[in-house]
Amino acid sequence: MSKPPRLTLPSAARAYTLRTPRGDFAVHEAGEPARGTALLVPGFTGSKEDFIGLLEPLAAAGYRVLAIDGRGQHQSPGPRDEAAYALDELTADLLAQAKAADAGRVHLLGHSFGGLVARAAVLRDATPFRTLTLMSSGPAAIAPDQQARTELLVAALEVMREDMPGVWEAMRAHDAEDTAADSPELAAFLRDRWLATVPEQLIATGRVLVSEPDRVAELAGVDLPKLVLSGSVDYAWPVPLLDDMALRLGARRRVIPGTAHSPNAEDPEATARALAEFWDGAAGAAGADGATGATGATGATSR
Repeated sequence: MSKPPRLTLPSAARAYTLRTPRGDFAVHEAGEPARGTALLVPGFTGSKEDFIGLLEPLAAAGYRVLAIDGRGQHQSPGPRDEAAYALDELTADLLAQAKAADAGRVHLLGHSFGGLVARAAVLRDATPFRTLTLMSSGPAAIAPDQQARTELLVAALEVMREDMPGVWEAMRAHDAEDTAADSPELAAFLRDRWLATVPEQLIATGRVLVSEPDRVAELAGVDLPKLVLSGSVDYAWPVPLLDDMALRLGARRRVIPGTAHSPNAEDPEATARALAEFWDGAAGAAGADGATGATGATGATSR
């Protein structure tokens, strides 16, 4: 799971509720849209707080940034019905959020499971989006060892969905012995976030993570600038798999050195620089020749 580098919003950011025809969603927003607006979609067991370290640097770069809890995720309400969290439903939510942002075409970023939702939204309707960034999100289901872990978690939730504290304690008991201890503040936040998330949301999204088909060829046919961004190691989708996906997509490829599955939380400054560079470049390319397609990878940390 992503662990935010801080829990206090920067002074330039605000928390509010984004109202859409699909429901209400908790948002952290920062910045003015001098260079554009970006919509950030968190992953499995995550939340908008996973992007808290990106808000200030992206706002300083001239972007309005909205990080959003999905339905049933942390501070966004959701029903106790697994069908409400099918990928098609979450895709419709994301398209509604993009429209409610009232910013024209937005830069779309999905982290991990959020990347699967983001790509599904682009495949359904790419017109609300200026670019697509897949951050630590791969071409299909997660790696086999992670599938096994996720299947165990889903099975536990199916049986113990009314005892979310018990599931949380069981999860943490299986942390690796060398896992660094969280601060008391962060430990309390992570537990509270887990307890606030609707168990049916976790069950349904966990099933997607272990069964999602490869849709790279389909996505490659969408004329939209794309970026595949990750850490230098990744447990959910191995880095060579992400390298190959970027080639198949004709996407830019950026690696944030010294980070793993959550570069947004592990090195937000470097991640924000990579995102702003990509978004600026996409805008420049469109302005120069009217094209919106992606170009090859460049830069010292690109592949």
